[in-house]
Amino acid sequence: MKIEEISFHIKELDSMKKYPQKLYFFGHINLLQKKKISIVGSRKPNQYARHKTAELAKKLSSTDVCIVSGGAIGVDAIAHKAAGTDNTILIAATGLDKRYPAINSKLIEEVESKGLVLSQFKEKTPSTKYNFVIRNELVVALGDILIVTYADLNSGTMRSVEFALKMGKEIYVLSHRIGESEATNRLLQEGKAKAIYDIDIFVKEFINVSTEDKREDIFLEFCKTNPTYDETLAKFPSRVFEAELSGEIEVKNGTIVLA
Repeated sequence: MKIEEISFHIKELDSMKKYPQKLYFFGHINLLQKKKISIVGSRKPNQYARHKTAELAKKLSSTDVCIVSGGAIGVDAIAHKAAGTDNTILIAATGLDKRYPAINSKLIEEVESKGLVLSQFKEKTPSTKYNFVIRNELVVALGDILIVTYADLNSGTMRSVEFALKMGKEIYVLSHRIGESEATNRLLQEGKAKAIYDIDIFVKEFINVSTEDKREDIFLEFCKTNPTYDETLAKFPSRVFEAELSGEIEVKNGTIVLA
């Protein structure tokens, strides 16, 4: 597969401190059109958190909500797998010529072909501590809300929480017993997060939510770059025909032009 570069504006990323200079991808960028929820957490969640993370991601995905996470071991990998590799966005902390961590290489490969893998880093960029921080900001920005299913005090996951607070995003956590997932329990105590007590009730809030405006924005932003007709057809097959019929776009010399 060839690493491609996103050439249109993604409005969700306006919430970042600085809009990414470049974004590289493998997979299906149409997933960006969907309603998205970011799920993050510890690399070593307890059994309860593992089970509930999987249940939450699977049920959200069944309502056509796309799950965004960072591809790490633990909560991230559980969320990607449970959502289904065709309905998840994985944000990499390295160049896309690498699959990191190696233990998740098979999962990452599946998301590359069936879902969407994004990175701010060019080829041959290695994994560094700061790159994970940059990755985390992108994970949080893409989601409508942030869910943290398990995190200990001083966990790296709390950097994602800091980003969510700065962006004004709602934060949700699973309910845990005293002494477990102490960081998320503290967020509840401080009033910085809301608890998910019943997954089915929580998921119902996201059923049948229209994403038509978001689809239209991404399509029109892409068309502003005057792509070729074939390129646009490959990325937005159904939307191209609708836009032609409605007169939103015109095709001139094989190039898309906004009407």
